[in-house]
Amino acid sequence: MHSLDSLDEINKLDNGNVLTSIEKLGAQIRQAWEEVRQREVPAACPLAKNVIVSGMGGSALGGRIVDSLLADRARVPIEVVTEYNLPNYVNKDTLVILSSYSGNTEETLASANEALNRGAVVYGVTTGGKLADFLSENGFEGYIYNPNENPSNQPRMGLGYSIASVLAVLSKCEFINLLDSEMEEAIIEAEGLITDYGANVPENENIAKALAIKLKGKVPVIIASEHLVGSAHTFKNQLNENAKTFGLTFDIPELNHHLMEGLRNPHEIKNLLHFLFLESQHYSKRVRIRYPITKEVVEKNDIETEVYSTRGSKKIIEIFEILVLSSYISFYLAMLYGQDPSPIPWVDHFKERLAR
Repeated sequence: MHSLDSLDEINKLDNGNVLTSIEKLGAQIRQAWEEVRQREVPAACPLAKNVIVSGMGGSALGGRIVDSLLADRARVPIEVVTEYNLPNYVNKDTLVILSSYSGNTEETLASANEALNRGAVVYGVTTGGKLADFLSENGFEGYIYNPNENPSNQPRMGLGYSIASVLAVLSKCEFINLLDSEMEEAIIEAEGLITDYGANVPENENIAKALAIKLKGKVPVIIASEHLVGSAHTFKNQLNENAKTFGLTFDIPELNHHLMEGLRNPHEIKNLLHFLFLESQHYSKRVRIRYPITKEVVEKNDIETEVYSTRGSKKIIEIFEILVLSSYISFYLAMLYGQDPSPIPWVDHFKERLAR
């Protein structure tokens, strides 16, 4: 693609309606929040002493984002599990949220049976499939939704559903105090960013397009901290699946204890790497101090850097801000690489081989 401002070229490549799904992120969040708030949660839910969010791939991303966001807000520990097996501590005092967009994720279904056998409190989030059957057969509560605001029908493009539904469940179970007004404010801000970074906004006025152009031909290295660590992981996932490109993510302060010494070799990789620092005024003071110093070290190793400073007034607004940004950047990168962002042939190939 020669220009990200060519809507005709975008429409030719985007056969799976990924762009439309991005444009509907705000609607996804609103639908899931409102619908879960109107549904029942398990009676034993508020008594749970810890929470597990079990999911894989795109279905786990919402849990990762929520886990990072709520580190200083949740009254019980929250852990994201992306394995076949649940941690040994899971028992009757654990709320297990099973998240599978299709409802047929092999690992999540294995976790579902483990949760049942251990007497855990179970809640499901899915569009149907075997997970919906499991919930119905065992009398478990769940949010079985119609993803009508995700026309691409790709789990990674329906993150508004998974994030908002998990937040709503945790709120209804009284693990967090999250007001309807907070969510509405976050949705409005997200919708504003969707407009700002949209395909109709030209390259010279569009941060997402400008960053995608800079990242073309590079290995993006996404750097974040604290409440945005889960968002950075999502960013990397979207780069992989949408743009069909390699990406990495590291968090500050952890990377300061090892990664900086790994920037010397091999020399040939320096021209391929491009660090993108996600800076936030809501990081703790000691973490904020580390960002310019880390950036300086990276640049002294002859590696390109870029900074994106979030503009959200609250942490919850920022997680949706980065979700919108990463969705658009990965989409625009797909366009620049001449890729239809929707198909994931190697993931599908792997699943087919595994099922034999």
